[in-house]
Amino acid sequence: METAIDTRAVHKQAAIGDVSASGSSALAKYQDFFVGGRGLWSLARYELFTMVAGPMPGAPGYVLRKMLFARLLEQAGAGVQWGRNVSLRHPGKMRIGPGTAIDDHCLLDARGAGPGGFQIGCEVLIARGCLIQSKTDAGFIEIGDGCSIGGQSTLSSAGGIRLGSHVMLAGQCYVGGGRYHTERTGEPMMKQGLYSKGPVEIGDDVWVGAGARILDGVRIEQGAVVGAGAVVTKAVPAYTIVAGVPARPVGERS
Repeated sequence: METAIDTRAVHKQAAIGDVSASGSSALAKYQDFFVGGRGLWSLARYELFTMVAGPMPGAPGYVLRKMLFARLLEQAGAGVQWGRNVSLRHPGKMRIGPGTAIDDHCLLDARGAGPGGFQIGCEVLIARGCLIQSKTDAGFIEIGDGCSIGGQSTLSSAGGIRLGSHVMLAGQCYVGGGRYHTERTGEPMMKQGLYSKGPVEIGDDVWVGAGARILDGVRIEQGAVVGAGAVVTKAVPAYTIVAGVPARPVGERS
């Protein structure tokens, strides 16, 4: 019922509104959307590091990104590796553990995350073209040690996303998202407010097949397997294999 839905109402960071709102200069809007701070030093450092090192090819670019990108983050462990053309929004809210690798053309967006609300653990692999985004004020991101996120996957956090250790997501997976109210037919759905059924929680040692969709409010317990293309709308018990649309149990790991 609507009363229950409203208890998980969340405030979305409105991208169009942020960059087109009146009352602020174009420079201030840019800083609010991308940099995460208004200071001139913060802006100059962000621009210099991302413009010079971000697209630079070859070994010089690789070395520069390792040296410079870590300085933009709230916390960065030793040996974090950055691919080309990685986009960072509000990097000052991000914590990334040592030995993590982020491949080319990824987007890491912490605009909706509070302090400490965007964390990636140690020795995580984020493959090419992934989008990891905190969309709302409740949209924390926590990725545990040793995880592998396949290419072109999306983690879109409205109510929170938490991955345990050694989680494997194959390519083109989608995790999270939120839901719009649809009750009022006289108003566009995108203006009726966003809500979430709660965080996505994926336990340790879970394998998610290519193209799977895991919706908000779902908990997948330790050691489970999600088949390719599955749409997971309900909790998955430990060591259970699920597949299909919607996903249902098809076996267990013995």
